[in-house]
Amino acid sequence: MLVVWLFTMAVGSTAVLAAGEDKVTYPDNSLGLTLQSAMLIDADTGQVLYQVNQDQPRPPASMTKMMTEFIVLEEIAAGRLKWDGIVTTSAAAASTPKDGSQIYLAEGDKHTVKDLYIAMAVGSANDATIALADHIGGNEQGFVDKMNETAKAHGLNSAHFTGATGLNDTTVISAADMAKFAAIILKKHPEFLEYSKLPSYKFRERDTAPMINYNWMLESNKNVKALKQYAYDGVDGMKTGYIGAAGYCFTGTAERNGIRLIAVVMGAKSKGSRFLEAAKLFDYGFNNFERKTVIAPKATIDNAKTATIKKGVSTEVPVVTATDVTFLVKKGVEPKIEQTKLSLMSEDELVAPIKNSQKVGTVTYSYTDADTGKVIEKTVDLISTEEVEKGSWWRLMFRAIGDFFAGLFNGIVGLF
Repeated sequence: MLVVWLFTMAVGSTAVLAAGEDKVTYPDNSLGLTLQSAMLIDADTGQVLYQVNQDQPRPPASMTKMMTEFIVLEEIAAGRLKWDGIVTTSAAAASTPKDGSQIYLAEGDKHTVKDLYIAMAVGSANDATIALADHIGGNEQGFVDKMNETAKAHGLNSAHFTGATGLNDTTVISAADMAKFAAIILKKHPEFLEYSKLPSYKFRERDTAPMINYNWMLESNKNVKALKQYAYDGVDGMKTGYIGAAGYCFTGTAERNGIRLIAVVMGAKSKGSRFLEAAKLFDYGFNNFERKTVIAPKATIDNAKTATIKKGVSTEVPVVTATDVTFLVKKGVEPKIEQTKLSLMSEDELVAPIKNSQKVGTVTYSYTDADTGKVIEKTVDLISTEEVEKGSWWRLMFRAIGDFFAGLFNGIVGLF
């Protein structure tokens, strides 16, 4: 029965859209993507690998729930919410329109935060989403205010939320900001993937069948007959979406050989095609790019081996990079990467005592994409490699006297 249901969903959704397909136009792009906007980035650095209409704000449909999921995870991290905490279903959650995804909550039903979260993450359940939103924000509008505050705080300038579920076509965000937000989620809350990769979930013991994850691209679907054409090695998230005004949308992530990519697809023509279009983006990224480490972590920079300090036992401290400098570069092409900026703090800013691993400056490297000419920069901190204690007044006095006579001698030599 499950296979028949999935097959019906896939074929039916494509057939419904085919009638008006000839009226829809799609922006030209080199990958032949049939969609309204798209974005492909490196999850680790945010480096843009491919984009189509990336800055156009569009309705994200149920991808909106990524913000709701993020806020739940933030509340749990802050200790204001617990996974095993009980949420009482509000009247608003129980009256969620029946034509969307839901788990059929009744007013007064009690469920754990975790169960409702998984229902939202796996089954895109609108009623579970509203129940969590009401619990956190007092009501949906209070939660929406929190969504917009969160978007602003994270620099998602195109985002404007008017609901927690994505059912409203007045909620908008660009593909670029959607990808940026996905990267933020993965960095701050990698546990997000523990739930987004679940292929199914049975919400209640008495339910006749489990919820099936709407993300048909999950690697775990490679053995599911009805879905294996969409399954993609390495995919473990993140969220699908559909309303009429948005078309079919998908924010996905995949990891291979230590490289994690994020793809955003907005305005695709069918349920299945959004995954096929995302696969084109992932293929382009994994087939054409590789990691190039310019500087390793804890490496010495030739033109900044030490930093000058004041009032220390010594007058300088050894310096290394705090982290690595790595870019995704085109395979088979010698990348143009160069150091473009170097900034060491002045000795007036570096007064002993100096701690080990204390920031003493920054260094910036730039990579120029040979195809587009776009320059991508990465800046890392320079840090001290040892502690430097404050010098005794006796040591500092003799150093000052030595500096005075050295300066006087150099001044005299300069006269001749």
